[in-house]
Amino acid sequence: MDNKNYNLLVLLGTTAGGKTALAVQAASRYGAEIISADSRQVYRGMDLGTGKDLDEYGAVPYHLIDIAEPGEEYNLFRFQCDCFNVIEEIQGRGRLPLICGGTGMYLDAVLRGYRLVEVPEDPQFRADIEALSNEELRVRLIALKPEQHNKTNLDERERIVRALEIAIGEQAAAACLPPLLEIVPLIFGLRWPRETLRQRIALRLRQRFDVGMIAEVQGLYNAGVGWEQIEFYGLEYRLIAQHLQGQLSFNDLYQKLLTEICRFAKRQETFFRRMERNGVEIHWLDGQGDAFAEMCRVVESVDWSMSF
Repeated sequence: MDNKNYNLLVLLGTTAGGKTALAVQAASRYGAEIISADSRQVYRGMDLGTGKDLDEYGAVPYHLIDIAEPGEEYNLFRFQCDCFNVIEEIQGRGRLPLICGGTGMYLDAVLRGYRLVEVPEDPQFRADIEALSNEELRVRLIALKPEQHNKTNLDERERIVRALEIAIGEQAAAACLPPLLEIVPLIFGLRWPRETLRQRIALRLRQRFDVGMIAEVQGLYNAGVGWEQIEFYGLEYRLIAQHLQGQLSFNDLYQKLLTEICRFAKRQETFFRRMERNGVEIHWLDGQGDAFAEMCRVVESVDWSMSF
């Protein structure tokens, strides 16, 4: 198909699309280990609301699930670092890493290798440079970022200071972070017709209520996680928390949750299309067809840097 030597397998898709089951099939066939790319499955005790489906993994090793406590901050930057570390560990064992998930920003951060660094204002730094002229600040900024294209950053002092502050912060962060791995990913996406996906979402939602999703959220609150923090985890957790506080009837909870999850799936699809526009090549698999056979056909038609 091409001249690349792939070293990473990726399966992305919307919620309730059946990604985990397909990933487990592929991992079993190729001796892969699965890396979850889900922003909420990192948290312990949040199983039903995040769709961990841990029973589906069987003997297949998985990573980046249940690695943080509820209430602990886990963000894009931690995920990127953790994900690259796990990829390196798996490859070091001579096995194939397989990323599976639907959190678009997490996937994009790894697949396109970008780093976003939040740099707060630094009062001490601003005091230290107060005596410098605008021209001296401009020289420092251009030395750090020769590619500086936003000329407005070079016109006003406040903009120069902020741009310099950010450039120094980014440089410091880059020095602390490990270098990005050389990855050559073969990326698959699992998709369904919109109405079929809605039916799958509704079925899975009913199943999760049946096995205790409301009790799971109540358990988090009983364990000391406040309502505000629970609601921060979005979707299921936000609305179930409102239900448990008497703000929603069960029927309203179910209907609103179904609507919100369907909207979330649509936003996921939009994000994946944006990834494609940005140069990420995705081989789409039809969920209504034999997605596994098609996936295997493509996987086995390309060259890999390791043997299966």
